[in-house]
Amino acid sequence: MPPSLTLYELTGADDDLRFSPHCWKIRMALLHKGLEADRRPWRFTEKDAIAFSGGATVPVLVDGDKTVTDSWRIALHLEEHHADRPSLFGSETGRSYARFVNSYADSVLVAPLRHLLTLDILARVHEKDRDYFRASREKRFGQPLETHAGDPAVHIPAFRTAMTPVRTVVAEQPFLSGAAPAYADYCAFGALMWARCVSPLRLLEKDDPVYGWRERMLDAFGGHARAAACTEQDT
Repeated sequence: MPPSLTLYELTGADDDLRFSPHCWKIRMALLHKGLEADRRPWRFTEKDAIAFSGGATVPVLVDGDKTVTDSWRIALHLEEHHADRPSLFGSETGRSYARFVNSYADSVLVAPLRHLLTLDILARVHEKDRDYFRASREKRFGQPLETHAGDPAVHIPAFRTAMTPVRTVVAEQPFLSGAAPAYADYCAFGALMWARCVSPLRLLEKDDPVYGWRERMLDAFGGHARAAACTEQDT
């Protein structure tokens, strides 16, 4: 039977390059739940394609007659409406923990990555998206993208510092969620997949506990994330 779920994901010029950190959270959540989805590519200027959702950004999940936007709300929907599948949170406490990690990833982790990745994203989006991406981001940042990008020698250390809470935890246990990954892991991992998909920069040293955790995440679910189209090359 065809999948009953449809997931709209942000893509670059190459349909296979799905780089949104928020879409990656849900992609991993679906794998965790053992659910298949018809994963449809979507680009920044294709607002009409998701107008039915009432929003203008992805991820958008269509589950039967329900349409859900925003990665956190989608995760809650999957947990509630597919409760017979493995839990994303494990408990109410686990859900609160995941919500904290989600907020941390979307603010603290994303801040240095925006500087590091913006020009790489511009280079990899479809040409029909480039003017929109430049204009919308320069309005958001209040400066040209080239100025915003700054010096990787500054922003890579800032990113590594931002990973300190993750590093502290995964130095003592395999995953943020304990012995196996869960939604808290997917929230932080989404940011790293954003970077892996669009940039050749090596953001982590191999002796960093975060690097080991990321390797375990890349290998999870049969190496699904490792096999995804990306710009960073494994060495």
